[in-house]
Parts: sequence; C-alpha cells; structure tokens
Amino acid sequence: MKPPTAERLLDATRRTFLQSSSLGLGSVALSLLSESPAAAGRPADNPLAPKPPPHKPTAKRVIYLHMSGAPPHLDIFDYKPELQKRDGQNCPEKYLKGKRFAFTSGVPKLLGTRQPFQRCGQAGIWMSDAVKPLHAVADDVTVIRSMKTDEFNHAPAELLLFTGFARQGRPSFGAWTCYGLGSENENLPGFVVLISNGVQPSGGQGCWGSGFLPSVFQGVQCRSKGEPVLYLSDPPGLDRKLRRLGLDALKDLNEWQEQELGHPETRTRIAQYELAFRMQLSASEVMDISREPQKVLDAYGAKPGSGSFANNCLLARRLVERGVRFVQLFDWGWDFHGTNPKEDIRDGLTQKGTVTTQAVAALIKDLKSRGLLDDTLVIWGGEFGRTPFREGRTAGGSILGRDHYPDCFSLMLAGGGIKAGYTHGETDELGFQVTKDEVHVHDLQATLLHCLGFDHTQLTFRFQGRDYRLTDVHGRVVSAILR
Repeated sequence: MKPPTAERLLDATRRTFLQSSSLGLGSVALSLLSESPAAAGRPADNPLAPKPPPHKPTAKRVIYLHMSGAPPHLDIFDYKPELQKRDGQNCPEKYLKGKRFAFTSGVPKLLGTRQPFQRCGQAGIWMSDAVKPLHAVADDVTVIRSMKTDEFNHAPAELLLFTGFARQGRPSFGAWTCYGLGSENENLPGFVVLISNGVQPSGGQGCWGSGFLPSVFQGVQCRSKGEPVLYLSDPPGLDRKLRRLGLDALKDLNEWQEQELGHPETRTRIAQYELAFRMQLSASEVMDISREPQKVLDAYGAKPGSGSFANNCLLARRLVERGVRFVQLFDWGWDFHGTNPKEDIRDGLTQKGTVTTQAVAALIKDLKSRGLLDDTLVIWGGEFGRTPFREGRTAGGSILGRDHYPDCFSLMLAGGGIKAGYTHGETDELGFQVTKDEVHVHDLQATLLHCLGFDHTQLTFRFQGRDYRLTDVHGRVVSAILR
C-alpha cells in the first residue's frame, strides 16, 4: 500500500504542476477556468449554497411523482375508440414484425380499454374515470401523449428516465438540479426522496444517485413514518452540546485531510455532517404532517403515522415550501400485467388510480392556492407505456392486463412554466406508434432543465476526460408545451 504522499504525487496533473510552478503564473491563468465552489458562486464550505441559473427560469423547484411499474396510458389519457371496436381481434402483423416484448410472443389479441373516458375541463383533455380526481385539475395541466423511450424493462427504463443512461453510474436529474442550483434551505437536504410503503423502484438508488458528481448532491431518502432519517437523533447519553464538540473535532480532522490530499469528497463529507446536525431540529418538524389542518389531511387522503403516497404528496408540499429544491416520490404498484386482481385494468386500476390521484390533485390545488405552482414543476407518470394488446402470459385468463411498451406513453406535467389545459402529441388509432410531435425522454429532460434556467447542453461535469450531461448527446427543448 502506497503512503498518502505517494498517492498524491501519482495524482499530480499538468494543471497541478502549472499551479505550483513559475511563481504561480499558471495558477493565475487557470484560476479563471476554475471549477471550484467559490468560482461557481458558492462559499467553499457549502456546496449546496443557492446559485442563480444562467438563464431566467420559470421554475425554482421540482416535485417528480413517479408511478413505478408504468401506468397503462391507454386506460388513463390516450383514448382509442378504434381499439375498442377491434377488441379481441388479432394484432396486425405490421406492428409485431421485428419487435420484442417482455412477456408476449406469437400473435396477441388487441385489447380495448374498459375504462369510461370523458373530456375534462375547458380544454377538453381526455381522461378516464380511473383517474377521476384529476378531472378537477385538467385546466392546470399538460398531458403529453407522445412520449417515447428506448427501454422496455423497468430498471433500465427508470435509469434512462432519471439519469439519461440505461445503466447505473450516472447522476440523476435531481442531482444535476442541485449541482446547478444548490438549495434554498441550509437545514434540509436539497434533494429529498420519499418512497410509498417502503417499496423501492426497480432502478434502485441509482434513480436518485449522484453518480460521478460530488455525493453531496445525491438524494436523501427520508421516511414519512417514524424517524425521518435513521440515526439522525442523538444516541443515549450524548446531548446536542457534546455532539457539537465531536463534530467540531471531526471537522478539524477532515479540513486537515483536505489540505493534505485535496480530495473533493472530503469537503462533501464536512458539509454532510454539518447538514445532519442542523437537520436534527428541522427534519422532525417538516415531516410531522399532524401539524396540518384536518381539511388538508382529508383533501390528500393523508393519515399521520402511515407511509402512504398521500402522506408523501403532502410532505412534498411542506418540503418545497421550506426551500427544498427537488422532491422525488416513488409509488410502486403500476405494473398492470394482469397476473392478479390488483393488476386488472378494470377494477384494479380504478382502485389504484383513484386513491393515488386524489393526492396528486390535492397537491396541485394546494400548491396553486399557496402561490407555489407557478414556479414549481410537477411531473406525474411512469417509465414507459403498455401494449394495445393483452399480455401473453395472462391472455387466456379472466384478468385483463397489458405488457411493457416503450414506443409511446403518456405523461402529465403542471406548473413551472408549463402550459395549462393542453394536450401535446398523438398516437395512431390503435396506440402503436407516435404520429405527431414525438417527445423522447431526452427531450423531456432538456425541457425540464430549460424551465429551471439551463441550456441542457451547457450543464456539464468533466469526468474521465470528457464533459457529461443529463441528456448525454441528445435532447431538444419541446417549446410547444411551454407557456
């Protein structure tokens, strides 16, 4: 094992040499190009200090509501009368040729929706009764019916959606947001993750990880039930004053190590210890929804002490209200294959959709009433779509379900510079292909970053010799959905 001094010499670069040589002239020149926190507009001891975006934003914060498993869009937003007429017929061969599906082979049967649809709001947005609570906020949202992804399995599709890449290791959308903007609350994380009833998404922690960005920008998973963050409180026999003394000593040691080795993660470690200390007082308060009036709890369907999606939606509002930059909610149970009654696109979807979207509608109304919706981006949707035909494994049963489908799906957005009461894009009469205004997931990422004040091609981080960004080498801003 090499001593630390030897490791440091091995890490020396031309930049290091120029900075330390010739009376520091190289350092003077290179300081103009420095990517240090101070050069980026942040105090060196607080990487999460707020930072203005390069361009005027329409959104200051994000609430991303991810329905893990992929909602069946053809039974929610994308109404297809022709598909209903041809229900039970063989799927046309042209839609199957050269395609692979997760659990379907041969020639499947077309499956029309069993959900009643109606036009909602003054804009007349098609919505089914499976998401009836959303009918009341139709004039506040945009529905994109022409989304497309490259992946048809859950984990890769979620990673592509949130990190721009279908495998682990890239920074998530929330991490990029905090890297670019910092946080407006020194006592809470800039990026908070809430998971309904403890069921993790298929993409795992990579969906809110920091990848090669400093780890201070990763999402902090909080619990809506019990202690918000494990081991946050003082252990028995250790009061707050004594803990402060211990943290001060640890900070001194970490600062000495940073001066000796210059590793950026050391500064992150210092910032995280300090944030954890401050969170001891603020986290418990913000996570206590029992402080809310009963009429607010009833509107969301929230019950203090549970770990429900409704509780998490209310927590999301409380968090952004206090300056948290990015709140990401995951709700499992949207994988409607039809393998059990809960996965049936009839009653199963109605039960799941009604309870869940009650909280979503309440969140949108609540943000609007408090003047927060105008500069808060709200996104609701899954990682891909569902097939216009019956899922192969359950095709012979009485339960109706759909297979995974990447070629088209729907997504709902509200607030933060997004048009209100608008439907974007179209799919063909059977729901197999996008026929107008395709929006790839990279286009969605570019558009959301644009709302936050960034050119997605310029929000980059140099790693292993090249600049990386959320949209990889793709993406375009979908200006049609912007106000």
